Amino acid sequence: MVRPARRASATRRHGRRRPHPPRRAPGRHTRRDRRPPRPRPRLRRRPRGQRDAGHHRPVRVDAGPRHRRHTVARQRSRSRRGDTAVTAVPQPGRVARLSYFFPAHNEEANLRPLVDEALATLPALADRWEIVIVDDGSRDTTPAIADELAAANPGLVRAVHHPTNLGYGAALRSGLGAARYDLVAFTDGDRQFRVADLSRLLERLAAPDHPDVVVGYRIRRADPVVRAVYARLYRLANRIFFGLTIRDVDCACKLFRREALDGLRVESGGAFFSAELLIKLHASGRTLAEVGIPHYPRTAGSPTGAKPSVVWRAVRDFWSLRLRLWAAPKRALGRGVPILEPEAATS
Repeated sequence: MVRPARRASATRRHGRRRPHPPRRAPGRHTRRDRRPPRPRPRLRRRPRGQRDAGHHRPVRVDAGPRHRRHTVARQRSRSRRGDTAVTAVPQPGRVARLSYFFPAHNEEANLRPLVDEALATLPALADRWEIVIVDDGSRDTTPAIADELAAANPGLVRAVHHPTNLGYGAALRSGLGAARYDLVAFTDGDRQFRVADLSRLLERLAAPDHPDVVVGYRIRRADPVVRAVYARLYRLANRIFFGLTIRDVDCACKLFRREALDGLRVESGGAFFSAELLIKLHASGRTLAEVGIPHYPRTAGSPTGAKPSVVWRAVRDFWSLRLRLWAAPKRALGRGVPILEPEAATS
């Protein structure tokens, strides 16, 4: 039998035979850590800010999420270094009218810098604007400084005073009720937020879905460990018992459409005020949106949110609302003090 001629192998095409690699024994293999490393291709790095040679590619003002991630990373590094410089965020445009307020309790060291920051920033955010200082029964020179700032800036700065310390929720109720313009924003008086970052909330409010409320969440919380632990447990409890999926309920950087607050009633006057407000807004059919906000360390004054009396009052109000919602939901949602009628406040 004549065998057919086989095709010349690749090792004999050029007139010489190349040796075959040695065969491994059955069941043997080369360990991964002993294999020679594969050479990785070296990519040519172009100058930063250039797409092609000779063509500059500037960063767009309306850049997408990738640019925002880099911006957030830079602001995180600044917060770690303790940089308290005002950081402006690109904004899509100005709004017509904006009311900005902040509650203050024994914040004499933070009051003037915060008002000066707001006076320098708000003209870039709104055509018409106002600043409302809510003094919640301070025992230091906060009331006198607030009146002095209001007298020095008539028509732009107003002061609202509580004769005694009524609580954080009562101060927020007074600020929301004293606001005169269509959009109402607030931060705390401890300067752990920057007024310039309100542009992030305004940008989200102008999104196509047109939310009624924009709630900020702290990107990197600059608070003691005890307060951070309380916040995690508090967020989990609100999610389980009220179905509130907001990731940072007590973030003191929020923006409201004033019409969304019309007819709304909130019973709590303490730290549970923000959660109850969001729960009832959501139950009334209002849309809530979220946006990340940088958080900075407190540089003056002392926090009061972790005091046992404040925590106990919040727990009491929490379970009071939960039990009423189980017993009579409609009646519980209509219970409380109207938001647009501040209680026990004098201008």
